[in-house]
Amino acid sequence: MSDLAKAAGQEWDVIVVGGGITGAGILREAARCGLKALLLEQKDYAWGTSSRSSKMVHGGLRYIAQGQIRVTKESVQERERLLKEAPGLVNLGSFAMPHYEGKFPGPLAFGTLLNVYDFLAGKRAHRFESQTTVDHNLIPGLRQEGLKGATLFRDAIVDDARLVMRTLDEATQDGATALNYCKVASLIKDSGRVCGVVVNQGENSHSIAARVVISATGAWSDNLRKDVGQEPVVRPLRGSHLVLPAWRLPVAQACCFMHPDDKRPVFVFPWEGATVIGTTDLDHTTSLDDEPVISAEEVEYLLKAANSEFPSANVQREDIVSSWSGVRPVISSGKDIDPSKENREHAIWDDSGLISVCGGKLTTFRLISREALEMASSYLPGYTVPAVENNAVLFNSPETPPDDTRFLALGADLQNRLSGRYGVRLPEMLVLAGDEDFERVGVTDFLWLELRWAAKAEQVKHLDDLLLRRTRIGNLLPDGGRELFDRIKTVMLNDAGWNESQWQSELERYQGLWRQAYSI
Repeated sequence: MSDLAKAAGQEWDVIVVGGGITGAGILREAARCGLKALLLEQKDYAWGTSSRSSKMVHGGLRYIAQGQIRVTKESVQERERLLKEAPGLVNLGSFAMPHYEGKFPGPLAFGTLLNVYDFLAGKRAHRFESQTTVDHNLIPGLRQEGLKGATLFRDAIVDDARLVMRTLDEATQDGATALNYCKVASLIKDSGRVCGVVVNQGENSHSIAARVVISATGAWSDNLRKDVGQEPVVRPLRGSHLVLPAWRLPVAQACCFMHPDDKRPVFVFPWEGATVIGTTDLDHTTSLDDEPVISAEEVEYLLKAANSEFPSANVQREDIVSSWSGVRPVISSGKDIDPSKENREHAIWDDSGLISVCGGKLTTFRLISREALEMASSYLPGYTVPAVENNAVLFNSPETPPDDTRFLALGADLQNRLSGRYGVRLPEMLVLAGDEDFERVGVTDFLWLELRWAAKAEQVKHLDDLLLRRTRIGNLLPDGGRELFDRIKTVMLNDAGWNESQWQSELERYQGLWRQAYSI
């Protein structure tokens, strides 16, 4: 009997639809409440926006400029929580904003924003460096013409897809169930109230009952809300990024600057041993069920931004290792305005037992999840929903640190990285690993034991699940990791139970997908 068939034979308190960061957060919070909770994802976990973000856990400086002090305060407090609870996964990063003669923003205005930012975070963490004292070793090649200096500040960087997996791990450790590649096709209603879902998996269809259904499907939110008579509200906006080898545009800290054409902020930042340029902000007009793809115009837009700020780099198309594009679920104002001017706050609706949450920031996913559960609480009598705030630990650690000598030989940085990324599952990973699995995968910081663990224990159904979400090999290595396919094949045959025919089929599928959506 399949896992979905087993789930269909039970009644659930909560069904969460959507396996991105918001859905994972709701499942985590529901499990902490003692609710019997099931999450269903139509594709892979983090397949949508939650593996294709700009990888930043930040407070949102622009919210201060818009007078949204509460939003910024919540964001910086959640950033500090994540830095404390998941070091090695959520890491403190250094950011620089260069200032130029006669250009916005000036150091005084930007410093004023950061004074408020740091006050809300409870620590001062910014300073201005003049043109003569800026450390050009951190941002080599920065444009010198008209440079007055740079303001340095702090925010955090994350592997967004791994944050989803870590959150799901915590939820399932507390008794929740999560299933990928299970598409919720429609809602079940009784006397007008939603009381379950119809789920398709391949040729099979199952009906599953629940006291309340929570849709955390992001850009797909309108699909289920249409089932309860609601009009579309989502404006899908695409943000695209380019990945370069670090040597091609070496930066030791993130650099934020304004695009020379439209004055939108653009970042060049170090991530996973590579350099990333991003992002764009455009209406996404193709099907949400297809892989979003960077356009030729977006490539040129991002190259122009990088070469304007780092003129000596002269980055060309052939330097690009890969790209990624994600679709932001922005709630439309209904006005004909520039995409970048749309409000990015979240909204939550209760449509007769279908609770829908859409929009918001990765940084505040825990708060959004708790808010969604609070709206669902009227359907869940007898439970304290959400759980009390002072018991709201998101991420737990093993009771005793691993004493595996091979792990200890990795050094502090890699130990911290693995602990942050896998948490309470780390001891199980180490038991699985052979000595050769502690080798790095190519030039990345990923280890072969991570691929083996994902193949064995993280519901990898397709090769892109492994190489684009459980790890980032497909983003970081040329041709999507082609030079390592032979060893990856051995992992999938031994640990995922694939046969030769399945490997060949999946390899062809992955290479086609990578060329279409992750190359240029």
